[in-house]
Amino acid sequence: MEDAPFTIPGVNECLDLMEQYHMLPNIKDHSIVVTEVAGVITNGLIAAGYDLSLETVIAGALLHDIGKTACLDNDDDHAARGLEICLAHNLKTIADIVAEHVILKNYAPQNGFAEKEIVYYADKRVNHDKVVSLEERLAYILERYGMNNEVRCRAIKRNYARCQDLEKRMFSFLTFDPADISELLIAQQSILDQNKKHSSQHRVDNISW
Repeated sequence: MEDAPFTIPGVNECLDLMEQYHMLPNIKDHSIVVTEVAGVITNGLIAAGYDLSLETVIAGALLHDIGKTACLDNDDDHAARGLEICLAHNLKTIADIVAEHVILKNYAPQNGFAEKEIVYYADKRVNHDKVVSLEERLAYILERYGMNNEVRCRAIKRNYARCQDLEKRMFSFLTFDPADISELLIAQQSILDQNKKHSSQHRVDNISW
């Protein structure tokens, strides 16, 4: 069976999926800021010589919380639910990004960088719709999800230690520091605005007349 077109969905397709799965406004705002952060980092790594797909990063970042609304009233894993949604729409290219945006699996520092690592990191730099440091985000996650449970808190801290290692590795190849991201987002044209135009043109170019 052939893959359906738009295996990597454009910005407009992602926004349509957000509506289809009833993404709440605050989650949508969070996802958009995560996308902008991920886009800045991806462009920087591409400029440094890494082979990465900006379109894949944008789609994965926009949809990383696509399963969250369905899990708000239960204890289901929203990353796992997001994976199911992606596979249901034949979005195999971004399914792993969505599945691993909370906790990376098979993290291999020696193998360069992957799109899923960028989205994983960007998500941890955005608290609600504000760019924060990893330390600030960790403090929030511990308070919100740690539940004063020693085992849960240790697991969260381990995850953030991995993210701190990733941050150190990524930014050793970038021309800016982690603290510069907020200013870069203000100074640069929105990644989403740029790629909405690209996505619309891609749709026109691929129509069979």
